[in-house]
Amino acid sequence: MPELPEVETTRRGIEPHVTGRTIVALAVYEPRLRWPVPRSLPAQLAGRRILGAGRRAKYLLLELDGGTLIVHLGMSGSLRVLAAGEPRLRHDQYDLRLDSDRILRFNDPRRFGSLHYTSGGAAQHPLLRHLAPEPLEASFTTEYLWGVTRGRRLAIKQLLMNSRLVVGVGNIYANEALFRARIRPGREARRLRRAEVARLVQAVRTVLRQAIRVGGTTLRDYVGADGSPGYFRQKLYVYERAGQPCRVCSTPIRQRRQQGRSSYYCPACQR
Repeated sequence: MPELPEVETTRRGIEPHVTGRTIVALAVYEPRLRWPVPRSLPAQLAGRRILGAGRRAKYLLLELDGGTLIVHLGMSGSLRVLAAGEPRLRHDQYDLRLDSDRILRFNDPRRFGSLHYTSGGAAQHPLLRHLAPEPLEASFTTEYLWGVTRGRRLAIKQLLMNSRLVVGVGNIYANEALFRARIRPGREARRLRRAEVARLVQAVRTVLRQAIRVGGTTLRDYVGADGSPGYFRQKLYVYERAGQPCRVCSTPIRQRRQQGRSSYYCPACQR
């Protein structure tokens, strides 16, 4: 957490508040994030105009006149739009102050988030240049996923969560997409039939779009740009529902560990 839907929800929430605004200052309260925030960054950003807000995988991209600010929310981060002067809370790590008397405030209890600036093209930044196709764009097709699954022995759930093969599909949405595609998370990718791959492509798209529509999933810390939680948790079929009846067939949901992460599935609906 947060995954692609939460990042996209955040992007949509901040976009109308930042586009066309000028950065007055960057106030860093805790530079020790996943990567230390450079001391030179406040001076680099002051006075720059924000042209728009984009997203690549789980990264927010604030497009500036002369570069891009790359924001990662980490595992527990949220970026909120607040009035200037709003009292700080515990774990508020930095404020991006705008000429509208509004601020973008980043809160991150675990400090796994990050903040980067590049004066070149964002697509060539080391964090972005090796990323795979976006699952909601035209390049993520049955043919593409069929090709990357061929000959691969790793479990299909691990393949979906590999950002060099598919971006933005984290643990929650991989579990949910596999349920909707009727595929067990432990199946070897190379064993999937073409029809199953086609179902999975559609399931990934459907799950991500549904989650974006309701603001993502709040399990613990995540809130959107306006402070609201995401409501996709009410629509989860398998994630964190071990032992509860399947919403389709009433068979108890099972849980297993895969490479240190929990996988959830219905033994009757998924093969």
